[in-house]
Amino acid sequence: MNQTPEQFPNITLEDERVLLRPLEENDYENLLPFALNERGLWFYSLVRPEGKDGLRNYMDIAFREKKDGREFPFIVFDKKANEYAGSTRFYDINLPYKTIQLGYTWYGKKFHGTGLNKHCKFLLLQFAFEVLALERFELRADARNEKSIAAMKSIGCKIDGVLRKNMPTVEGERRDSIVLSILKDEWFNNVKEMLMKKLKAY
Repeated sequence: MNQTPEQFPNITLEDERVLLRPLEENDYENLLPFALNERGLWFYSLVRPEGKDGLRNYMDIAFREKKDGREFPFIVFDKKANEYAGSTRFYDINLPYKTIQLGYTWYGKKFHGTGLNKHCKFLLLQFAFEVLALERFELRADARNEKSIAAMKSIGCKIDGVLRKNMPTVEGERRDSIVLSILKDEWFNNVKEMLMKKLKAY
């Protein structure tokens, strides 16, 4: 059975650039400006926090899944800009099988290309492999989302394959999902060091 580990309820991940802390009810106000003003951010997303109702639905799903032990959502704070930047989430948490997925990740447009994402991913990968001692860290994306796929590859992810028409889209069609991953041995052998070097540029 999937279980949220005891370390999750109070976990905060942080370095000199970014703070990742548990998403809370009052973060609705922190994320609302994005939901109202940057609707194009979630074109490829299965759950779109667009507008007041969309953001409420997005957060309600996150809190429900967290309570059931399947997900753990974070809010992202950019310490350099001194602003909230977006959100990300562990999901499909399966500790007995030592696997986890990361997704529902988005940042406001002003944070794109700033290195914020790499800082977030480093902290999340480090936690997954060095604290939880997991074997596999998985990410998925709409197979058409070239920008997201490139970002995943840039942090060391390898493509496992494509799941054909595996998820419904908001528009009522079916999407292909690309599956990428990083394994424990890859993290310790080269990915961690590679990412640390890239972080120095930001």
